[in-house]
Amino acid sequence: MKRYGLIGFPLTHSLSQQYFTQKFIDQGIEDCVYERFSIPSITDLHDILKTYPDLCGFNITIPYKKEVLAFLTERSKAVEEVGACNCVKIIDGQLIGYNTDVIGFENSLIPFLKPTHNKALVLGTGGAALAIVYVLQKLGIDFNYVSRTATSGQFAYNDLDASVLATHTLIINTTPLGMFPNIEACPAIPYDLLTPEHHLFDLTYNPALSTFLTKGMQMGATIQNGQQMFVEQAEQSWRIWNS
Repeated sequence: MKRYGLIGFPLTHSLSQQYFTQKFIDQGIEDCVYERFSIPSITDLHDILKTYPDLCGFNITIPYKKEVLAFLTERSKAVEEVGACNCVKIIDGQLIGYNTDVIGFENSLIPFLKPTHNKALVLGTGGAALAIVYVLQKLGIDFNYVSRTATSGQFAYNDLDASVLATHTLIINTTPLGMFPNIEACPAIPYDLLTPEHHLFDLTYNPALSTFLTKGMQMGATIQNGQQMFVEQAEQSWRIWNS
């Protein structure tokens, strides 16, 4: 039996196990299983690797996309440049890290981009944000991080005024705010300043319509959740594990 899985904490929001289990059923794959490993500390990964010697690969989600780097034997070019990893392939006990968020985000965002989307706000500064910024730089889109405190090149949420929102028409939520089960939460941006020129991308896909996206839609902004990104990165992970 080939075992795959997802590590993170918590994992109540994730549909990865459901996605891969259905994929195995649909494609008649009977020698594979995909499990969830909810671990309160990244150091618990040692125990998982010992307990499941048949583990062939795993995905990584919040909050371990940066912390998992210490476990890797090898890193792909994207992992080196991004500084975060969300996919690991195991070969003879060696952990090889990849970043499939990059492909997933780029492929899902491009169809929605307009020439006016030349400046972005990236809400959050975690491992997922690093992959998003990597893609924005590749596409030539200027960006600013947004977090609770302001630093060089980074706005605080209370810095987001009319002038900032007028120039930053692409807004990407990389935080877990609004993710199941806390679906009422949302990033503290001035939603009343949004216009039909804005495009909101929420990496969250559970729920499909987050409070962040709902508030943007009410102001006429175009919206997009992380479902297609999730599918793209999952399929890329499967290709990596079977290459």
